[in-house]
Formats: sequence, structure tokens, C-alpha cells
Amino acid sequence: MEIKVNRDSLFKSVSKVQSILEKRSNMPILSYILISADDRSVKISATDLEISMQQNIEANVITAGSITVKGRTLFEILKESKSNDISIKEKENNFVFISDDKTQYNLASISAEEYPVFVEPEDVDMVEMECTALADMINKTIYAITLEEAGYKLSGVYTERIIIDDTNFLRMVSTDGHRLSLSDKQIANLDKINMDKGVMVPKKGLLELNKLASEGEKVSIGFKENNCVAKNENSLVVIRLLESKFPDYREVISIELKNSVSIKRNDLLDGMRRMMILNSESSKGVQITLQNNIMELVSINPDLGDVKDHIKIEYPGEMVEMGFNSKYFVDVLQSMESENVVICFNDNSSPCMLRGEDDKGFLGLIMPMRI
Repeated sequence: MEIKVNRDSLFKSVSKVQSILEKRSNMPILSYILISADDRSVKISATDLEISMQQNIEANVITAGSITVKGRTLFEILKESKSNDISIKEKENNFVFISDDKTQYNLASISAEEYPVFVEPEDVDMVEMECTALADMINKTIYAITLEEAGYKLSGVYTERIIIDDTNFLRMVSTDGHRLSLSDKQIANLDKINMDKGVMVPKKGLLELNKLASEGEKVSIGFKENNCVAKNENSLVVIRLLESKFPDYREVISIELKNSVSIKRNDLLDGMRRMMILNSESSKGVQITLQNNIMELVSINPDLGDVKDHIKIEYPGEMVEMGFNSKYFVDVLQSMESENVVICFNDNSSPCMLRGEDDKGFLGLIMPMRI
């Protein structure tokens, strides 16, 4: 194989795919990138066996073929190059020659025949959605994923199709057992894709979907067997879905919460961030007191001291004291866009739910904690 390719184009593609490479693995080939050239284009591929990614770029293909290059090494070579074009040529004994206007590299490689076969699932029904919508759903749910086992494997976002008033919505739900985030988006033609049952998309896969969503205006997404497939004009991502079972979340989001208070999102976000200044591994709680149109925030750390803050609100009701994890509030609030948020609650033993007028289809639920 021999190609000549624009340095910026290759660097951009390698930067994307090398992020999924295994840094520590008993399979050395998983730290390599596969470069395949045919008569028309060049494909840059990488996989960790859970996520596979492929980028298509234009190139001057002198000789078709395939080679592998250690991903981190190629990334650093391209990063340091100041040339417009890069030449890559396959040599004997699994060596690869890479050169620009000034520098030549001879790199030891592994035969492309040893690289895991990249197979794009066939006959996948796809639906096109706005990149901004996909990114918004991911950003509103990914922070509530846990990497720990809490009765269920919750290391992903549960994704399903729901119907509200005869309209199809895509729903993403995440929980770590202490909080829950849910986001619904109306997506055209959603009924055409295979989503008879909900699926669990792993966190690492969601991060790659989020990167894909940052590349343009539209992204196509579909599900086939145990894979999520997403693509745009030049990129393809295939994600192996988790086989774990997601808990029944519907009961907890349907709890009747009789009290509510409206507050400026940034005021509450800033207040909670100030509470976190004294946080430690054993002390993360904030006590919220509502009384006489004031929300009082108090955080006490026996080793560091205490902090108190007041926020003006409209709350003429009876005094209520509640305890929560301040970081959970920060995570929810910074994912939202509304100027004002509504906090719904019952008492100090019930969860609270956050919604916002400009965050349609979203809710964040936080379980109480004893302070």
C-alpha cells in the first residue's frame, strides 16, 4: 500500500479514532490503527472490540492495500508535522515508511491480516436526527451513569422508543441508584427503526456518539441485534450494547410531589458550587431550608468548617428542611438551559424533581440523604 494524503485531514481522522484504542490490553493489535486504501478513498479504522470506528478521507492512492500503525505513534507524528502532505508506504517485514517534507520514519508494524475484522451490520434501519438533539440528550443523562454495581449494571443509558399522544419520542434514562435523569425528544420516522425493546448504550459509546454529534447538523442512528450504529457522511461508529437489565424507573418518576418552588437556575447553581467547596469524600451533603421566601443552603464538614448561603425565592408555604448531595444538584443544573427551574418535592424523606421551561422533555430526580 502507498498513499499520499493531506496532513490536516489525516490528523483529524486519527485524532477521532485513536481515542477508543486500548492503552492496556493483552492484545497488542488493539493499540493499532488500520489504514485501508482502495482506488477511491482511504478508511481509517480502530476498535477496542466494544466500539469500532471508521473514518473516510480523500487521498492520492498510489497502491491499494492495508497497513497498521500504532495509534499513539501516528498521532504524535502528525501532531509534530508542519507539512501539507504525508506519504505512507508499506515496506517489507511489516515495516511502514511515513514521511513529510522534512522527516522520515520507519515504523515496526503488525500485519493488517491480524487486525480484527470490521463488519458493519447489514440492513440496519436508520433514522436521521438533529445532532444538537442527540448531544442534548446525552449531556442531560450521561452524568448519572455509575460504573459501580448497585443491584443492576447501570454503566449505560437506557434508550427506548415511547409514544405520547400518538407521537413517537426517543427516551434516554440513566441512574446510579441515588439520582435519575430522563430526556425525551420527538424524532421523525422513529417508528421505522428496530426498537421493540429498550437497549443499554454504554458510557464509552455515548461519549463517541457525542463526538459524532459535534461534527455536523445531522446524524443517522439505528439498532441491530446487539449493536448501535451511528453514521454521518464520513464517519461510522458501531457500539456493542450492554446486556444488563435496567431497573423499572417509571414508578419513581410518577411519584406525586405536592410542593414546588421556582428559582433562578444560575443562583441555585452558584450556591451549590459554593457548598461543594467544603465537600470531602465523607461529607457531601447540603441542607436546604425553605421558609419566608428564602432558600437557605448549609453545608457542614467536621474537618473543614461550614458554609451558609441564602437565595431569594417565592415560597410562602410552611418551613421545609431537606438534605441532598450538592454535587448532584450541580450536575443537573449545569446540564440545563432554562433561566428558571422548578423544584418539586413533598418532605425531607421524598426525592425532589427538577424541570425547566426551556428543557422540554427533561427531568432530573435526586434522592434525599440524611444530613
